[in-house]
Amino acid sequence: MLDREEYIEQSYFFRLLAERLPENVPLQELLAHVRDEVLATTRLPLAVDFMLTELEHSGECASAMARLKHYFTPFQTYVMQEAESERGRFDMRIGVEVLRYEAEYRSGEPTPQGIFLYQFETLCRNRLRYDYGLSAIAQDPMFDDDWRKWILTLRRRIGIVDVADMIFVASQHYVQRKAQRGDAPEQIKHAILFGEKEGRIALANRHKDPLYLFAALQRQLGYPVVPRLKRATDEQQLIPTLLRRVERLETRLKLMEDEQSGGIDLTRFYGPPKSPSGEIEPPSVD
Repeated sequence: MLDREEYIEQSYFFRLLAERLPENVPLQELLAHVRDEVLATTRLPLAVDFMLTELEHSGECASAMARLKHYFTPFQTYVMQEAESERGRFDMRIGVEVLRYEAEYRSGEPTPQGIFLYQFETLCRNRLRYDYGLSAIAQDPMFDDDWRKWILTLRRRIGIVDVADMIFVASQHYVQRKAQRGDAPEQIKHAILFGEKEGRIALANRHKDPLYLFAALQRQLGYPVVPRLKRATDEQQLIPTLLRRVERLETRLKLMEDEQSGGIDLTRFYGPPKSPSGEIEPPSVD
């Protein structure tokens, strides 16, 4: 885990990228400008320099982040790799926002539960590959051996076992229900990773869309929210629509003026004359 100031600067760095990417500025220029804005007392300027060099040589930032394992987590590298993928299924703007929100959460008082749920919801909501994504999550320094073992088990069982069931069985609420039935705590051999409230919410969302589970955990327990791509609203399309309509009105007014002044010259709409054989005749020269 890095110092708090490192995550604060990471959050600021990714926020600047998210704000300036829609301006269609090349990523090389963005990194060069943002490098001078981040705090020089952190290690982020050195990381940005290395990313800029790698971007100029290979055209990717993910490869640079993969080499900086002591600074960027494997999940951050995986998100950037998917954002730069040629498949184009994951938008770069969303990828940068995902990294920004995660850095903001880590700069506060993060918990393993909050980090896992945020990263796993990112995979679900953006339809990323669970195999590679969960492998990257398991390597996060936030998680201990019990967490890594449970995440890798989820990786093998994803699509077979309900996620809510996995969370419920690994929660304190599951232990309490077992105790009410007379089972001894020693019979539960797996690690307890989630609290009593997480177990209750997971039990109430069994056999439902996992996004409902994540939304309930965010409402009740204040876990971080995964950003979404904002769709263009009617207000954003209003000015381009009005411009097109004004152009059509100008064309119609011009035709009406031509008609009032002596008729519309239709010859300008004709193509070059054709010969009887169907070939286009060259223009005559007087």
